[in-house]
Amino acid sequence: MKSISRPLTAALTIWSFAGLAGFTTSTTSAASMTDYHLRKEIPIGGQAGWDYLSVDPGSRQLFVSHGTSVAVVDIDKETVVGEIEDTPGVHGIAIAPELSRCFVSNGRENKASIVDLKTLKTLSKVETGENPDAILYEPVQQEVYTFNGGRSKSATVFEAKTGKVVTTIKLSGKPEFAQTDGKAGLIFCNIEDKSEVAVIDIKKHEVVNSWPIKPGESASGLAIDVPHHRLFAGCDNKLMVMMDNTTGKVVGSVPIDEGVDACAFDPDLQLAFSSCGGGNGSIIIAHEDGPDKLTVVQTLKTEPRARTMTIDPKTHNLYTATAKFEPATGGGRPKAIAGTFKVLVYGIGGVGN
Repeated sequence: MKSISRPLTAALTIWSFAGLAGFTTSTTSAASMTDYHLRKEIPIGGQAGWDYLSVDPGSRQLFVSHGTSVAVVDIDKETVVGEIEDTPGVHGIAIAPELSRCFVSNGRENKASIVDLKTLKTLSKVETGENPDAILYEPVQQEVYTFNGGRSKSATVFEAKTGKVVTTIKLSGKPEFAQTDGKAGLIFCNIEDKSEVAVIDIKKHEVVNSWPIKPGESASGLAIDVPHHRLFAGCDNKLMVMMDNTTGKVVGSVPIDEGVDACAFDPDLQLAFSSCGGGNGSIIIAHEDGPDKLTVVQTLKTEPRARTMTIDPKTHNLYTATAKFEPATGGGRPKAIAGTFKVLVYGIGGVGN
């Protein structure tokens, strides 16, 4: 794969802060330059069942949660190169490249795995709250947060190097995805059943603010634009809202499709993404035009149930995952067909191979 060219990057980035005071604007339309399309299908196989995906840009690897294991994909060769085993009920993968480790939340055993990035072997496991879901590495303190659902409604914090549990932070409701801003010393976490964002002080290990996301409701995915102090939350009522993460004010929103689960943000292109697995599947792509303006520039058709997503900041490729399903019967959930689980790769124009 090739990195996106500088002229294209410059054309898509049509605004930026001049310090904190103002903006610069080019005359090139982001909409005219955005053309994501399917580039590749990478077969994973095995039993379906998946949640988050995470990219490690340095090692050029994609980590894909996969039932009771994590598939590891070389994103330049676009092939499976390894597996992290024994991760029952896996949800999320957080990466600490400077420590050569990753961390995996195992929902069915109420634990998080600490994994050697080079060997993909589990070094140890850490007891968490009930059903750890999203997981976040915070590099300033070198700590890991698991956001625990079920009856826990909490975040377990442990040292990335030792696995020692530091504390448990009580939350007001069911946590979903989270993002960190090390310079501000804060972590932001969607509280899905309260339709709010919890703000956690990384030094105090406590919630210092709770911000409503109206007009959004029941947000799951969360992405961050650190330089411009903006959060992007994918909401169950078919909105992606943009929030000022210094004030908690919702400053913009765009319509999205049903079944949203993940959000991502590309700082070079100033694009925010919401992956929606409902219906026929889509990724809504919106451009951050200014401090209070978000504009949809593409509705990318994907596949049904392709609800989670991540982005490679080098190539700007998007990765999502899905499988083939048997027809639903009796009003129940359709059953995934064994061996059909795959990763879908979407890229811009001629960027890539």
